[in-house]
Amino acid sequence: MIRDSAVPLPADLTELLTAFAHRPDGLAAEEPLVALKALADLRYAIAQAGQDAAHELAAGEVPIKEIATALGTSEAAARSYLNSYLRP
Repeated sequence: MIRDSAVPLPADLTELLTAFAHRPDGLAAEEPLVALKALADLRYAIAQAGQDAAHELAAGEVPIKEIATALGTSEAAARSYLNSYLRP
């Protein structure tokens, strides 16, 4: 399986992502405007961090094979993912 070679996330980040993944479902039913605002803020943060990371990888001329391995995906998918942040 490709994902077996993916770069592991730090434990605190994994915990944060897990907690967040479970929160919006209930929040969407109880407080849909709050859920939508939280997701909009998260989308913005992801876009900023993604652009920064993609530009660092491009500037460092990191091979697409290494990026694909780190993401646990194919080279084509990694290239598409990287380009989505380099050319938003």
